[in-house]
Amino acid sequence: MALAIRLDQLIRDGVVADQAEIARLGHVSRARLTQIMNLLSLAPGIQEDLLLLPLTEHGRDAVTEKQLRPIAATPNRKKQRRMWQVVRREDVA
Repeated sequence: MALAIRLDQLIRDGVVADQAEIARLGHVSRARLTQIMNLLSLAPGIQEDLLLLPLTEHGRDAVTEKQLRPIAATPNRKKQRRMWQVVRREDVA
């Protein structure tokens, strides 16, 4: 989430031209960069929750970008929050 916010700011500030340039500079595919940048479509409360997750020092992250894709693809923020609650419950279980 923090990466998406930072990259978006670089574009807004004119440091880089666009996502395609970031993908080239970062040696990642444009598709992968799009997946990361789509996190900006999450409701602000979900973004905040993600930024406040504890650092993963060992093992797998509590929440993955792949789990967030369908949530970010949902335009309705109320539905996003319901979907997020399901992901969070799965994380605790």
